[in-house]
Amino acid sequence: MPYKEFKIEKLYYTIGEVAELLGESTSLVRFWSDKFSSHIKPERNKKGNRKFSADDVKTLKTIHYLVKERGMTLEGAQARLKNNKEGSDNRAEVVTRLNAIKQELLAIQKGLDSEYEG
Repeated sequence: MPYKEFKIEKLYYTIGEVAELLGESTSLVRFWSDKFSSHIKPERNKKGNRKFSADDVKTLKTIHYLVKERGMTLEGAQARLKNNKEGSDNRAEVVTRLNAIKQELLAIQKGLDSEYEG
């Protein structure tokens, strides 16, 4: 049976962690959280800070993909999320995985190039 790397996921992410994952500012994550409140429902701690679940992070990644990479308006992204209740539109996740694979392949190529030169 092939080895599968086990990835530990947290139950909740802070707004700073989500912003870092997306490569955006915390204010933009906060804005999207408020704008897409029907899709993103972060928990709040005693201080009132948002705690995003893994599903919230996945939704935010989809929003990021639709708005930043596909160039959709916020209204268009809301409509796409509303029409995609069963979660069949997972292009953002696919793009993320492909970018990770690309980085791995580039690292391998760099290692092979340095081995070949030396």
